[in-house]
Amino acid sequence: MKALLALEDGSVFEGEGFGREGETFGEVVFNTSLSGYQEILTDPSYKGQIVVMTYPHIGNYGVNLDDEESSHPWVEGLVIKELSPVVSNFRSQMSLDEYLKKHQIVGIQGIDTRRLTKHLRDHGAQKGGISTVELDPKRLIRKVKDSPDMVGADWVKAVTTKEPYDFDETLLAGYEWPDKVVAKNRQYFVVAIDGGIKRNILRKLNQHGFRVRVVPATTKAEEILALKPNGVFLSNGPGDPAAVTYLIETTRKLIGKVPVFGICLGHQILGLALGGKTYKLKFGHRGGNHPVMDLFTKKIEITSQNHGFAVDVDSLPKEEVELTHINLNDKTAEGLRHKKYPVFSVQYHPENSPGPHDSDYLFERFYAMVSHHA
Repeated sequence: MKALLALEDGSVFEGEGFGREGETFGEVVFNTSLSGYQEILTDPSYKGQIVVMTYPHIGNYGVNLDDEESSHPWVEGLVIKELSPVVSNFRSQMSLDEYLKKHQIVGIQGIDTRRLTKHLRDHGAQKGGISTVELDPKRLIRKVKDSPDMVGADWVKAVTTKEPYDFDETLLAGYEWPDKVVAKNRQYFVVAIDGGIKRNILRKLNQHGFRVRVVPATTKAEEILALKPNGVFLSNGPGDPAAVTYLIETTRKLIGKVPVFGICLGHQILGLALGGKTYKLKFGHRGGNHPVMDLFTKKIEITSQNHGFAVDVDSLPKEEVELTHINLNDKTAEGLRHKKYPVFSVQYHPENSPGPHDSDYLFERFYAMVSHHA
């Protein structure tokens, strides 16, 4: 079936629809990962966004339920160059096309994703729409322009858990408990504030010796402290961090009371809670090949990233907060720590392990911090 992708600046791309028939709207962004499309689809941080995969051949290894990062896909739509007609993987349970149909996600293939990506790099991420029903370019562009903006949007309330729950990977069928975790025996208790958390983050916290309770992003600091956690984790998530005022206020009240570790949105929320500001990047950082330098060890990590906003380092109080990591592509802030309190964060995703384990030390650092203050 014929499909159109339209951008708010008037650009139109013609292709073939797959997945659900219909139309969808969101911020059009690109991801440079060579694989991992299922993890990308189910990452809650992509709520409100249409994802363009820069790798040309997508879907060749199918989809399986074990690799989902959450209960279902969150992307508004998927844009690819070519959908693989063959699915070849012993773990595959269905094709990508079947998976998108099952979860009512609109996709488009057969367009020049290289040209589209270069356009987004030159002109910035912008609103767009995919449609298999509205094939008049002018009318589709008008619909795109009327769709919601990403700046100022709080998507966290749409993706956060409704009720608290305890996460224990060992209760899942077929799980093998690593020896190093048995040694640690999960003696410390962490509250993870869910701004759109990924399952592999929870697995990593378990694997590094933490008992984990996940709570909604709207949970107040007093409620969290009443649980008497040894540490608090601030998760990744979608949208504009400055719009999530309730989580900023909660984080501000937790600083100095309990060790805090933040990833991605959690890093941005922490920066805002410490008195800094955030700003929107031109086209964001999304992919599994971003180089980051640890300013203390001078080691370079190959990292996985997914964010469209960044912390303004110059806006932070330098007598209290210091920069710990930088992005080697554009020198943006990739890590922070408080000079007095046990608080640190990174902008990238250490749990995705593209290095493959370049960033695993961050969970070990959190464990050491928690054990020191227990």
